[in-house]
Amino acid sequence: MRLDKYLKVSRIIKRRTVAKEASENGRVKINNKDAKPGTEVKVGDIIEIHFGDKIFKAEITRVAEHVSKDDAREMYNIIEG
Repeated sequence: MRLDKYLKVSRIIKRRTVAKEASENGRVKINNKDAKPGTEVKVGDIIEIHFGDKIFKAEITRVAEHVSKDDAREMYNIIEG
């Protein structure tokens, strides 16, 4: 699944356009490498997002096209943030 879509579906970032902009501006890393919006994510990857002076870090535990709001939180485990 594309990074920008994953961030939206998992509700880490609420809108796909915002997720795309964050990726294009170098604020998102996957496994310590800069990630573009089209970068493929898979279970086990570590996502790191810089929100201003805060860092959100999580491990992907599930990839799904559609999930309910309640199940979205089960798509990742927070490491930091």
